[in-house]
Amino acid sequence: MRAAAYAGNGTMSIVDSPESAPDTDEVQIDVAYVGLCGTDLHILHGHMDARVTMPAIIGHEMSGTIAAVGAGVDGWRVGDAVTVMPLAWDGSCPACLEGNEHICQNLDFIGIDSPGALQGRWNVPASTLVRLPDSLDLRVAALAEPVAVAVHDVRRGEVRPGDRVVVLGGGPIGLLIASVARTEGADVRIVELDAGRSEVARGLGFAVIDPREQDQRAVVEQWTGGAGADVVFEVSGAAAAALGATSLAKVRGTIVIVAIHPDPRPLDLQRVFWRELRILGARVYQRQDFERAVDLLEQGAIPHETIITGVEPLTATQVAFEKLQSGGAMKILVDVQAGDRK
Repeated sequence: MRAAAYAGNGTMSIVDSPESAPDTDEVQIDVAYVGLCGTDLHILHGHMDARVTMPAIIGHEMSGTIAAVGAGVDGWRVGDAVTVMPLAWDGSCPACLEGNEHICQNLDFIGIDSPGALQGRWNVPASTLVRLPDSLDLRVAALAEPVAVAVHDVRRGEVRPGDRVVVLGGGPIGLLIASVARTEGADVRIVELDAGRSEVARGLGFAVIDPREQDQRAVVEQWTGGAGADVVFEVSGAAAAALGATSLAKVRGTIVIVAIHPDPRPLDLQRVFWRELRILGARVYQRQDFERAVDLLEQGAIPHETIITGVEPLTATQVAFEKLQSGGAMKILVDVQAGDRK
């Protein structure tokens, strides 16, 4: 069975991986498409070498169909279209016991901490499956995981109809957050420096603020009548964005930290105090977020034609990564079964 594995030194190798029957409480999936994301790029660049075991079959954004069902699995059958919520928790740590299993203190993020979806057939716990409607194209369904991230972020921010929302960063997740927030009835502005990403955002009907040419705080204050935004999402990962986020939020507004900031960042705590701001972290997702993501994709509420900017076969996974990191791509999918379909 062919698989794409991270081999270190920025290299993805095509390898032969042994195929095994699903264990008890597992299913085997014929993987159709796998989306590549920023976390996968971090792995490729060696930033997570202490966490992954090489050669590492990675990939956690996916769609496919069930090929085999292990003993003890009920409610699933061969041929069912599925995606995977790639989280396995221990159920016994303090976070799990308080109902926060998705951020288990000993979380196994499948596709990082254990083998992922960049392989022809993938065995996963049946508990991770999320059903896909037959009407949803598997290519589009591969976006379920990043859309679930956006759904979780918007839910954490408690976005409501009529809210004024600012998204700092117009990359794939920023655009998805903006799109999901818009489905909740919010009025959204995106702050973005890159001209190409700004053009994409405008093409989707979002107003864009370029902080190099505009005073973003003044623009937001004018837009909100001096109040400030109800919710600000920090998605860029930039130190300047984190520092400036507090200047954009209204009294008792909410700031949601979505980006992974690798280093401690300066924060305007005086502003936090003065306006009684609320700062929240938002990490991964819960099952209800995945189910909502699938619904939004089926309804056509997510601009998948814009988000998916390329598809490459499994044998060209290295090329797919190169396109992703070139800066011109939003989301590159890997067609795992390319060449094997009749």
